[in-house]
Amino acid sequence: MLVIENLNYTSRATVFFQRFSVIFTDILFIYAVRECCRCVNGKRAAKDILEKPTFILAVLLLWNFGLLIVDHIHFQYNGFLFGLMLLSVARLCQKRYLEGALLFAVLLHFKHIYIYVAPAYGIYLLRSYCFTANNADGSLKWKSFSFLHVTLLGLIVCLVSALSLGPFIVLGQLPQVISRLFPFKRGLCHAYWAPNFWALYNAVDKALTIFGLKCNFLDPTKIPKASMTGGLVQEFQHTVLPSVTPLATLICTFISILPSVFCLWFKPQGPRGFLQCLVLCALSSFMFGWHVHEKAILLAILPLSLLSVQRAKDAGIYLILTTTGHFSLFPLLFTPPELPIKVLLMLLFTVYSFSSLKSLFRRERPLLTWLETIYLLQLVPLEIFCEIVFPLTPWKRHFPFVPLLLTSVYCALGVTYAWLKLYISVLTERISVRQKVE
Repeated sequence: MLVIENLNYTSRATVFFQRFSVIFTDILFIYAVRECCRCVNGKRAAKDILEKPTFILAVLLLWNFGLLIVDHIHFQYNGFLFGLMLLSVARLCQKRYLEGALLFAVLLHFKHIYIYVAPAYGIYLLRSYCFTANNADGSLKWKSFSFLHVTLLGLIVCLVSALSLGPFIVLGQLPQVISRLFPFKRGLCHAYWAPNFWALYNAVDKALTIFGLKCNFLDPTKIPKASMTGGLVQEFQHTVLPSVTPLATLICTFISILPSVFCLWFKPQGPRGFLQCLVLCALSSFMFGWHVHEKAILLAILPLSLLSVQRAKDAGIYLILTTTGHFSLFPLLFTPPELPIKVLLMLLFTVYSFSSLKSLFRRERPLLTWLETIYLLQLVPLEIFCEIVFPLTPWKRHFPFVPLLLTSVYCALGVTYAWLKLYISVLTERISVRQKVE
């Protein structure tokens, strides 16, 4: 089935194996979605099954546009991994803490990107499992600390880590593993910029460079050509703004995660607070992480789906994030035959998301403001320009990165806005004493 060659090797048997293995492993994702639906608050009862929160959540997760194209067209095994994550979330919501911890430990050793949400798991398990009781006002009862519970969690982490990393330690290959897990020499951004803060930072640096050259403030001979827009995975230096180091991104990520972790500790809301912290950890790391891939936005979109069917404010944030996040995945499918497929699939999912959540919260205020609606509608002319108009212009030969740059920067505005709006919502939310005690 597999013949190792350097270039241009194809095997129909390998393709079939990959495709069917992705479909088979999705069974775990389907089961995890079922368990998550059982955890959804059922206060919003509806006679029509199509309007029930559990049904809407199942569709938003099972037919998620981003996961569908990344796994079944672009080809990866994210469905299996997200199945582990959602199942661990469901187990924590069901107060089956050890099962949830075990599942997350296994997930973390399958793919290290999930270390971004580890703070949410760690703080929630410490707050809800290692400390077994709260005071009447919701504050932590320090005397309720359980050494047994901490020991059990530690044993789970150590056992999974030993099984996963033990062979590499014995063979002396652990440094090699770590160097491949954290490839800092690949540069701040991927060849296609993920729609995050650094995309905006790069765009500002590029704009200042052009302005500086026009006004003769910069020496053209000292400016590297297409250092950030050459489509290569490499390290590069900014021209006007300070260049960003891996340590700087780590500090920014740590600072951006801290408020959500503090809220989870000092303003406990049970599973809801855990989900909010998980989404904010995922979004914060996406915003400021080193060499972030655009696909990492799914790490925030999927758990946010669970919140979107429970409160109108979260539903509005979900619609902004999922629309811009999914649109930013379009460059992954770049061949002409894939254009109608990705457009129709996203259109179907987006229309259902808006209509179902609008119907679910029809008695409350509108989910989006008129400015938010206008911003999302502008994605249509942006797509038309990038896919149809731009290829017909002479700019395509000299500036081939322009469509990717426009897509990344415009979507980065929406993702940043959703991140800030969710953070403000969490930080300003008032919690009843009953919620704290729970």
